[in-house]
Amino acid sequence: MAEISRLPGPQADLWEWQYQGACRATGPTSFFHPEGERGARRRSRDAAAKLVCAGCPVIQECREHALRVREPYGVWGGMTEDERLAFYESRELAS
Repeated sequence: MAEISRLPGPQADLWEWQYQGACRATGPTSFFHPEGERGARRRSRDAAAKLVCAGCPVIQECREHALRVREPYGVWGGMTEDERLAFYESRELAS
């Protein structure tokens, strides 16, 4: 679960970017893996999700949100769960 204390407040302007997301036309199953999905299927689903993200007008806002609140699941802003974990670890090592 995302760290609740890091979530932005209830003001609509903090969330409005989500209405412009390319993912809204695709649905969540493209971005969140089903339980037990591994290997080639997971890589294929992640790659397809990242293609949607690549053409998204709010990819940067989405990525910044995911990194800020430490979204634990799914593809956000073109980054998979593993890529976000690697990002956090690299930041911790650099500190």
